[in-house]
Amino acid sequence: MAGSAPAEETRGGGGETRCRLYLITPPALDPAAFAETLARALDAGDVAALQLRLKDVDDDALRRAIDLLRPVAQSRDVAFLLNDRADLAVQTGCDGAHLGQSDGDHARARKLLGPDRMLGITCHGSRHLAMEAGEIGADYVAFGAFFPTTTKNAEHRAEPDLLQWWTEMFELPSVAIGGITAANCAPLVRAGADFLAVVGAVWNHPEGPAAGVRAMNAAIAAA
Repeated sequence: MAGSAPAEETRGGGGETRCRLYLITPPALDPAAFAETLARALDAGDVAALQLRLKDVDDDALRRAIDLLRPVAQSRDVAFLLNDRADLAVQTGCDGAHLGQSDGDHARARKLLGPDRMLGITCHGSRHLAMEAGEIGADYVAFGAFFPTTTKNAEHRAEPDLLQWWTEMFELPSVAIGGITAANCAPLVRAGADFLAVVGAVWNHPEGPAAGVRAMNAAIAAA
């Protein structure tokens, strides 16, 4: 599979966790123009995965975006995941899919993706949902929002102690999401998050996305 699976590289021997960056695309973009921006960002520092998250676009537009952006990520050994659509992820050669709680049948998506593609599931702030996700074979669980965010309407909030509990109880990697920046991420790293999922902290960085990636990696290392 092109693109390194985040779940394979995070926890080393002895149980230590190496937290890594997980990028989510802006909610609206021009794929042709964004491809160059993405390349510069991925070349700026360690990124485990990129999730293509485009809302309110048809399948043809999604396929065009995947065709342009997937090779940029995969050629850099960055896992390319598609939001919402396990079926399209398989058809277009993505490394996996990320599903929310309302995005269809998770067990069916797991079967559709097979053993070689990743499945991530949003679990908000719920231990129960996370354990359910693990039982159906998710490769990671996503908790959040940890901080206020303008990227999406976050109805659920999560606290760092949820990450700590999960890390102590389960081997399955966790992704922290929601308003995360270089300035506020340290408690999440220390609590045991395997990945920090960000949008604005990189794409809206005042010095550009490459500087955003460098800043996030520096903050993770410092924490």
